[in-house]
Amino acid sequence: MPQIQPEAVLLDYDRRHVWHPYTSPTEPLPVYPVVAAHGVYLRLMDGRELIDGMSSWWCAIHGYNHPRLNTSLKEQAEKMAHVMFGGLTHEPAVSLARTLIDITPPNLQKVFFCDSGSVAVEVAMKMALQYQAALKLERRKHFLTIRGGYHGDTLGAMSVCDPVTGMHQLFSGALPVQFFAERPVSTNDEAWREDDIADFQTQLAGHHQEIAAVIMEPVVQGAGGMYFYAPEFLRRVRKLCDEYGVLLILDEIATGFGRTGRMFACEHAGVAPDIMCLGKALTGGYMSFAATLTTERVGEVIGRRDGVFMHGPTFMANPLACAVANASLDLLSEMDISTLIGGLASGLRRGLEPCRALPAVAEVRVLGAIGVVEMKKPVDVAALQREFVERGVWIRPFGRLVYIMPPYIITGAELDYLTSRMVEVIKTL
Repeated sequence: MPQIQPEAVLLDYDRRHVWHPYTSPTEPLPVYPVVAAHGVYLRLMDGRELIDGMSSWWCAIHGYNHPRLNTSLKEQAEKMAHVMFGGLTHEPAVSLARTLIDITPPNLQKVFFCDSGSVAVEVAMKMALQYQAALKLERRKHFLTIRGGYHGDTLGAMSVCDPVTGMHQLFSGALPVQFFAERPVSTNDEAWREDDIADFQTQLAGHHQEIAAVIMEPVVQGAGGMYFYAPEFLRRVRKLCDEYGVLLILDEIATGFGRTGRMFACEHAGVAPDIMCLGKALTGGYMSFAATLTTERVGEVIGRRDGVFMHGPTFMANPLACAVANASLDLLSEMDISTLIGGLASGLRRGLEPCRALPAVAEVRVLGAIGVVEMKKPVDVAALQREFVERGVWIRPFGRLVYIMPPYIITGAELDYLTSRMVEVIKTL
């Protein structure tokens, strides 16, 4: 077993050789070495503990080192850590598929397991393309989405991220060309403006013969800007997709498993997609894992024409990942999501309310266990990160957004501490 390196040695090697996400390889942002995590706390190498406001990019909903999740991994590892899914199956995968079918909209009856959220989106896009080709609608090779979205970092997923304000402009010349409609202005049904749907309707009416599917994040746009929009928009999109024979893909990777106050964000609109992408919180943050669900109709059409769906990840339905996902979903089933997330939402609103009066703040918004403070100008990520760490909290801003999505197990006192430190730092801007 390698010896633990001194902090200075570890950080120096990391800086010279290890690439971190969205960071320059030559002038990387500072990083903080973590040696352990428990509950909602991250323990740094220097002994400090930080309350995690990010759920490790929104996936560690049960916190860290959860005994039941730990046990599920240990017990499964003693049986088998992995086995190929081509020609074989196993109980953890079948049990997980059954649970996902039970808790998602009832029209979703087919489950395809994959490696990560980005891959789940790629799978969904390939399903839509094969479906339309099987119907001999070969011109339908493109996708329609709304601006401000984010669906992942692989090539297909990048092509449906926002082409202007997104993170992938560098690759624009190499990406498939898709159709983009203006995102709605209305942030809730009470503020619904009828003209919010006009551009989307125009795009779909004019290009539906070229569009295989619409892909959207339901009600909440995540990494594209933490923007909340009216559920009525999603209802209108569902009707238009049905009218023009276009599939609807809903990317619930960030919003699924309770984060918005419903098990899935599409429930706010009362709509069901033709294809749904799941990931992040699926395993409670323990392993990279995802699933793409679809209808009997989509599966039947693809099977009738092609016989097979052309995708097959090496680690598809990894037994360890399936086992811990089953344990995570068991924990969720024991929670009253509406009450639990409603309480977190109240705490976030109360804690972040002082930010509304600050001159550097453009807007404060809360939905479920998501709290966002949007600044008028982009923030200095490294500087804010340092201030937060010094105050005992872990918050990772980006662009003009300082936001938190804490683990569901956070206590009221811990949430109050987290939001008060967030307000304290923002006051200095």
